[in-house]
Amino acid sequence: MSRAANGVHILPYSRVVGQEELKLALELNHVEPRIGGVLMAGTRGTAKSTLVRAFARMAHGELPVTLPINATDDRVLGGWELNALLRGEACPQPGLLEEADDKGLLYVDEVNLLDDHLVNIILDVVSTGVLSVQREGLATAKHLSFGLVGTMNPEEGGLRPQLLDRFGLMVTAGQLDVPARQRMIRTVLDFEQERTKEESGWLAAAGEDDAGIRKRLEAARQRVSSVHVPDGVLSLCATAAERVGAVGQRGEIVATLAARALAALEGADEAGPGHLRRVLPMALRHRRPETAHGAAFDWGPEDDAHVGDLFETA
Repeated sequence: MSRAANGVHILPYSRVVGQEELKLALELNHVEPRIGGVLMAGTRGTAKSTLVRAFARMAHGELPVTLPINATDDRVLGGWELNALLRGEACPQPGLLEEADDKGLLYVDEVNLLDDHLVNIILDVVSTGVLSVQREGLATAKHLSFGLVGTMNPEEGGLRPQLLDRFGLMVTAGQLDVPARQRMIRTVLDFEQERTKEESGWLAAAGEDDAGIRKRLEAARQRVSSVHVPDGVLSLCATAAERVGAVGQRGEIVATLAARALAALEGADEAGPGHLRRVLPMALRHRRPETAHGAAFDWGPEDDAHVGDLFETA
């Protein structure tokens, strides 16, 4: 499908070119929601928003709930319906977090420009699964569950270390090489041409591929809790976190959850060193001391060198 219920055309997820690490992070967070959300960093024009919307359409059948930069507490948490108040009636109005619970995914674009206290509230709800509101005559506690994706352009400022740490996984959008750029251009041209047709073989094939991905994700989500994580992998994870100087313990917990989710996606009964190695950069890059103080989020050869020998004989 290329058209949402409201008539918005969305490039199918299976046709988004490149950005494999971003795709993997979204899929792992879907399979294992306890990962706690995905933060995507990258310069403008690297398809972050396109990818998030395409993923939401593929996984949940509709666009994500999008949080505007100028969102107020009432809009996010819920409040009183204004027209009802004018009539002298007290009628609670659900906020965007409850809407995300219905639709499955909350998307915060330019999360680094959002007020810190709102970001903290959202991350608390994702972490605890509970929205507690006690203000202005409202006193409610509701159980909510939704995926969280935040995007940011580091050129426009960063997040406080305390908020960075609360995102389970962090990935960086890379620049496409020349062949990938060519495929991207062709894909966009084909999509623009096919989306206006009443019947399109191109879109039908993409829809079938999206359905196949969704089926694989749901199967992995059902079986992830049964995937075994041996003590040897836990030891590797703890040692790797210590070597890169990861602040706190959330990084190794998230890395373990992500490794297990990756094993579930690949149909394995046990998470192995290979699964852990693939997810380590996503779980630890934003928890290194230098990153917390404004350094780049890249995970480069030096970072690999810190942990590489751990996996040589594992």
